[in-house]
Amino acid sequence: MSRVAKKPVALAKGVEINVQPESISVKGPKGTLSVAKPAGIEVKVEDGHAVLSANDASLVPMTGTLRAILANMVHGVSAGFERKLELVGVGYRAAMQGKDLNLSLGYSHPVTFTPPAGITITTPTQTEILVAGADKQLVGEVAAKIRGYRPPEPYKGKGVKYSDETIIRKEAKKA
Repeated sequence: MSRVAKKPVALAKGVEINVQPESISVKGPKGTLSVAKPAGIEVKVEDGHAVLSANDASLVPMTGTLRAILANMVHGVSAGFERKLELVGVGYRAAMQGKDLNLSLGYSHPVTFTPPAGITITTPTQTEILVAGADKQLVGEVAAKIRGYRPPEPYKGKGVKYSDETIIRKEAKKA
């Protein structure tokens, strides 16, 4: 069996796992998440840990994947996930208008983004955007969608970038 699948998932305080024949749901202080349970994979909750096992050797890779997804779900409903974006460029600004994110990215029109349910977006400053939520995949997807409105360009580094992203700069053409 894979090393990832063998490792039990530690449950944080206040987190409950409910295993159904078709799905697994994780409930905690930040919300409830659920995932479809593949047939042939057993999930047992013992001593504050969730242990996964495969009935068939061909399901071992899927067991490791499900274990990683469950670990992310437990972390998400207990602590949550956050992604920070930075706007680099003259006149590039972000502001919240109600629930919508209003972006000025150098276009002739403002870009408006409405976050999906379960995602909170805040703007601590005009050039920073914080995307937070319980679902790791959804937080990353929303951050990538916002970054996609104006990805950073390699010559001046202008655009929307992740805070931990480094832009590899190109040298300008010489005459």
